[in-house]
Amino acid sequence: MTSSDHPTGTDRIAEAVRALPQFTHIVNIQGDEPLIDPALVDELAQTMAGDPSLDMATAANPLDPADPAVQDPNVVKVVTALDGRALYFSRSPLPYFRNAVAGLPVLRHKGIYAYSRGFLERFVTWPPSPLEHAESLEQLRALENGASIKVLLTHDTSPGVDTPEQAREVEEILLKLKS
Repeated sequence: MTSSDHPTGTDRIAEAVRALPQFTHIVNIQGDEPLIDPALVDELAQTMAGDPSLDMATAANPLDPADPAVQDPNVVKVVTALDGRALYFSRSPLPYFRNAVAGLPVLRHKGIYAYSRGFLERFVTWPPSPLEHAESLEQLRALENGASIKVLLTHDTSPGVDTPEQAREVEEILLKLKS
């Protein structure tokens, strides 16, 4: 449906929406998030439509610091500024707790993005960035180029699918929902 030459899903989305000039905002639910809450999709769209200063928005849910997912490189973590904007995304534990800080969350990044059309058009003009290459996370290209990414905190703990084991777990959940 789109060129196979794109380095990321965001680049593919940009190609797809070129044929839809009437849309001012785009929500991208990544394929590895099949159980994401539809209400979260609506919330991201409303956030983008309601704040013209935002380039992008995404979502994250709290993790228990003892959860094995914190150490799992297949689970992307995010840290935010006090105003809820992303400071950094990583496959490593984030933040690194040298000192215990009561109330400081560990956040699992959800595979969902919302963009303003203008930002999406700018994003695809930038080459993949050094941190993007290092972590294999396209949202780092946005941060390295000065973008503002609002992170919505959610209680949606739907699992992502990053491994064959997780795919089997999600299949079991879907079979139970179907019954």
